[in-house]
Amino acid sequence: MNFPRSSGILLHPSSLPGPYGIGDLGPQAYQFVDFLDRSGCKLWQILPLGPTGYGDSPYQCFSAFAGNPYLISPESLLRDGLLLESDLADKPDFSAARVNFGLLIPWKLKLLQKAFDRYQANPGTLRTGFDSFRAENSSWLDDYALFMALKDSYGGGAWNGWPAEIKQREASALENGRRSLASSALRFSFYQFLFFKQWDALHKYANQKGVQIVGDIPIFVAGDSADVWANPQLFFLDEQGNPTVVAGVPPDGFSPTGQLWGNPLYRWDEHKRTGYAWWIEQVKSTLKTVDIIRLDHFRGFAGYYEIPGQAKTAEHGRWVPGPGADLFHAIRSALNSGMPVNSDNTLPFIAEDLGWITPEVVAIREEFGLPGMRILQFGFSDPSNPFLPHNYIRNCVAYTGTHDNDTSMSWLATTSPKERDFALRYLHSDGHDLAWDLIRAIWCSIAMFAIAPMQDILSLGGEARMNYPSRLGGNWEWRMGAADMNDALAEKLCDLNFIYLRGADSK
Repeated sequence: MNFPRSSGILLHPSSLPGPYGIGDLGPQAYQFVDFLDRSGCKLWQILPLGPTGYGDSPYQCFSAFAGNPYLISPESLLRDGLLLESDLADKPDFSAARVNFGLLIPWKLKLLQKAFDRYQANPGTLRTGFDSFRAENSSWLDDYALFMALKDSYGGGAWNGWPAEIKQREASALENGRRSLASSALRFSFYQFLFFKQWDALHKYANQKGVQIVGDIPIFVAGDSADVWANPQLFFLDEQGNPTVVAGVPPDGFSPTGQLWGNPLYRWDEHKRTGYAWWIEQVKSTLKTVDIIRLDHFRGFAGYYEIPGQAKTAEHGRWVPGPGADLFHAIRSALNSGMPVNSDNTLPFIAEDLGWITPEVVAIREEFGLPGMRILQFGFSDPSNPFLPHNYIRNCVAYTGTHDNDTSMSWLATTSPKERDFALRYLHSDGHDLAWDLIRAIWCSIAMFAIAPMQDILSLGGEARMNYPSRLGGNWEWRMGAADMNDALAEKLCDLNFIYLRGADSK
């Protein structure tokens, strides 16, 4: 796709500063957009925005369509009259540096319950907007709200452990659930209304500042999700709702036993039979909230790694063909017929084409003109490595690292002596601030987009790492400080963007 030469920062909203235990969609999010604007960066890349479940991972959500209620801003609720200052009096002593999900979640849900109760008592001008939101999003919202209400009523347990009649979506059981849990389902719908009301306002503000949002669609969905419960025919499940085969990747540099993600795998033949309707709806829904979509694990569309459902590791599996170009032809056709698209008739996607890439993966990416990814941390094996800037092509997105990588400063301290030596020679660096040496290297490259995690912009060490693939617990917790969005750092970035024609207009 013919994107303009730009730069940006990778930062999930949960990592923003703020007083309420987690970064949210309130004032600090707008301050970050202003920081991007001052720095000349035109891209804000985020992780999936869905409601996180087990492990707090944005890649394991209760819905592929819903938003994360933990990101709802209390300040905005105060402004809308849905909270009073007294409602915040029992705020725990949250860490400013880490998200303590165990402490945050019950407090945030109690706060949202108060907001819903106040809405119920006096809907006011919000009623019209809420009614419209419910009508416009009924295709996914009704199932999601009932799913969450049922989950709440069953103590939070996964849906495949619910009573058989509701697990298998018998009509009478669904009707009884809708009737008996109507208030609870309405509450979960209201939380979605609040999330998208706040996100849409932030997204609009970013666009007004010339900043585009790069979103993320995980290739797979969580097994314990409204998507799987409401559409079991689209997944490989047994009669009890357990996945018969699951997703992951074989042993690699991240894990000697592979990565056992555990997501149920798609019945692609059934998706094809429906014209890929579920996928098309997901893409259209996501494009209402972001401007560009990063397709996670793009390799899986050509062929994916299938692991037996009861396996304990990902060491034993097999590669199975995916939907290939057929899916993307269907998506492009649907977008062209249903909504405005760019003039070159290509898709607003970035392909996460890391790992073992086959000719089939390359063929799909090239047929649709999709930029792939280049991670500079992966480049320092030898001069022919495609992740080194002198080997880039224009149609790619260059990163110092991603949410799955260590920070660049920590990478330098822990990588092999051979890679460390080559990196310092390649960058003509003494290593004292390798993060900015890497940033400069990708900014000056021919790559269409150059993006760095905020941790590298701040030259932080391993304590700021966002995610350790295959490790349970302790992930997704890092937060930046309020003072990090300072003018000196914005000026430093602005200078780089001016020098390398990535967005700053003048210097």
